Amino acid sequence: MDRRSVLELGAAGALLAATGQAQGKQGVRHDLFQPEEHYRERMRAPADGKRYGWVVDARRCFGCHGCEVACKAENDVPLGKYIRQTIYHDYEKPQGGMARLMVPMACQHCEDAPCIKACPCGALHKGAGGSVQIDYDVCSGYAACKDACPYGAIYIDPVANQAVKCHNCTHRIDVGLEPACAATCPSEALYFGDLNDPESRVSKLKAKLEREGALAQLRPEKETKPRMWFASDKHRNIAQWEPKVPGEGQSYGPDSYSVYRWKEPR
Repeated sequence: MDRRSVLELGAAGALLAATGQAQGKQGVRHDLFQPEEHYRERMRAPADGKRYGWVVDARRCFGCHGCEVACKAENDVPLGKYIRQTIYHDYEKPQGGMARLMVPMACQHCEDAPCIKACPCGALHKGAGGSVQIDYDVCSGYAACKDACPYGAIYIDPVANQAVKCHNCTHRIDVGLEPACAATCPSEALYFGDLNDPESRVSKLKAKLEREGALAQLRPEKETKPRMWFASDKHRNIAQWEPKVPGEGQSYGPDSYSVYRWKEPR
């Protein structure tokens, strides 16, 4: 290969990387997606009549981290890794003084999930109620899913070399239990259930908050149709804390809790 060919390849690679970064800031990383025929079937949820989703009432969370501890214990998550994490945001109160907002965060279980579209080995798929899940008999740890996730909700296990994320505690749901985090939360900030059931607690709260204009979703510009909604108000606007949520190619990590980052705007 001559020098010109090398330079042309380098320029093409730089252009592709720049395109991917630009898409990451605006939409999703289309450059990571596999051909549609590779993921079409895996994007279809089972015909079980259910549509699982979440409402996170950030107005109630007081940052006990009970959801994180329950998740780690339930799913054997190693130290320094997180399937879910609590986002901290300090803000100035209108009457003066500072206050802290805590927001429990995890996989958004998107209807149009970019992680599924990016997975080259076919491990990511829709499970019961549309939950986005990983088949660990198939996952090779390629990490395209992590790079494609706009919410930083996937990490690569350093020992198994496989992708790990929230799966809505499917093993608990199958026997009539709530996900471990929701069952543990003492402030009742986490609501999970079947959105197709108008009588479920999550459906009732979602409808109430929608009537009040107090419901928002994370990064709607990504157009992933997430199944998680956040209760908000003028003092707890999602735009204030959204920059602290990791994005494409990132994962939750212990640095988020460093005292040196408490005053950072992002």
